[in-house]
Amino acid sequence: MAAWRDVVDSEPEFAERARAFLDAGVHKTIATLRRDGSPRISGTEAKIADGELWFGAMWRSRKALDLRRDPRFALHSASIDPPAWEGDAKVSGHVEEIDDDERKRRLLADADEKPSGQWHLFVARIDEVAIVRLSGERDRLVVELWKDGEELKRMDR
Repeated sequence: MAAWRDVVDSEPEFAERARAFLDAGVHKTIATLRRDGSPRISGTEAKIADGELWFGAMWRSRKALDLRRDPRFALHSASIDPPAWEGDAKVSGHVEEIDDDERKRRLLADADEKPSGQWHLFVARIDEVAIVRLSGERDRLVVELWKDGEELKRMDR
């Protein structure tokens, strides 16, 4: 599994486009797995810093408990309706929880708002990143798929 820096190192232009979609809106959607294996969709905020993709969660929230029990996730960038839609980015993989308070403080040093009390911090270990966008002619979808250790794939639909 890869860190965000690995995506950048292997496919810098793709990573830049994916990051632009991820950074376009503060809120994203994350899918986690409930105790019974069914999916849960939650809102989240994500940040790319220090070559890593990070996201937090309120203390003992369902999302955090899901990730602690089963670290698999899928993250989807904010999206808008056509015709203004330019594309989306998706990231999937596993998370590792960070318990180091000093590391948490450093990550939030430039944040406008800081959580009060306890909170969870997760770092993504990335299996794949996808961009779905319109072609230049806006007549078909273009899917670009990055997988750790593989060549970048492009599919027109």
